Amino acid sequence: MTARDQVVWGIHAGRTGEAHTLFMTDKVVALGWNAMPDLAMLPADREAYKAAMTEAYPTMTPGAVPGSAGQLYRFVNEMQVGDFVVYPSRFDRRIHLARVKGTYFHVPSPQHDYAHRREVTWLKDVPRTAFSQGALYEIGSAMSFFQVRNYAEEFLAIVEGREPLVGPEEEDATVGIVAEEIESTTRDFIIKQLSKELKGHPFTHFVANVLRAMGFRTRVSPEGPDRGIDIVAHRDELGLEPPIIKVQVKSGGGNVGEPEVSQLFGKVEKGEYGLFVTLATFTPAARHFAAAKANLRLIDGNELVDVTLDHYDQLDSRHKGLLPLKRVFIPETIEKPTS
Repeated sequence: MTARDQVVWGIHAGRTGEAHTLFMTDKVVALGWNAMPDLAMLPADREAYKAAMTEAYPTMTPGAVPGSAGQLYRFVNEMQVGDFVVYPSRFDRRIHLARVKGTYFHVPSPQHDYAHRREVTWLKDVPRTAFSQGALYEIGSAMSFFQVRNYAEEFLAIVEGREPLVGPEEEDATVGIVAEEIESTTRDFIIKQLSKELKGHPFTHFVANVLRAMGFRTRVSPEGPDRGIDIVAHRDELGLEPPIIKVQVKSGGGNVGEPEVSQLFGKVEKGEYGLFVTLATFTPAARHFAAAKANLRLIDGNELVDVTLDHYDQLDSRHKGLLPLKRVFIPETIEKPTS
């Protein structure tokens, strides 16, 4: 089978990523519509799926039935063993890639909100910055399950360890972006800009700028061996009064483990605080180590974006120029009360 014959599907784990643990622990991908029966009992016919959807959800609007029924139909009848799956996680903000291992099966227990499942083999998970903005737009589909078409090659290349081919024009991929994806797009832009433009010591200066925007004074270690401390932050002008914060910064894409966090903590003296900032993420062991230390704080790439957005107006002109952002208002989804 050639690369162009391979099919790539995209799937979401719920609006807030609530099915992430199910996906990872049970090694499945799954869809909701839990009131639907075992779909293996239905004929491979779209009209039969629409009829079943109307019966299971009598209050669903007629216009919504074909889209919902169609996603389940494709999940059962068009997805094949050996196809690839792209899952953009809201839980850890990484792109998880899998190969379909099994045929459809149904979990009828009422406790499960994702009753329609397929077994998969998880192959890789990579940061969102590994993909073009167009690819991220495409997998940001408002649908729960969909086929990836325009940027399938990018995802296949990552799976196979190849350099991805150039996809379609970025502008073409922006058609149909929903408002709820704008925030995700902005966050991706910030992480990508920081990882691309501020490798090594320049990233340390960015973190120092963020700390200054938060009201701290900072001293940045000279470029070169830093003996584990990149920044010293403090409130007073001379840096003599507590709290004193010793900061370690890592701009690389690899996860930060417990040994690195432990090394920083070994430099923190009584009455001081340690802060480790990374563009990537921390391993569970690193987080467990830090959770037991009242004077140690970890900030990963996702939280750094939060802090950056909160204090964006106070950043210096150089870093604002690196991250040109415009404040906009978008409509928020109005949740209808359930009876």
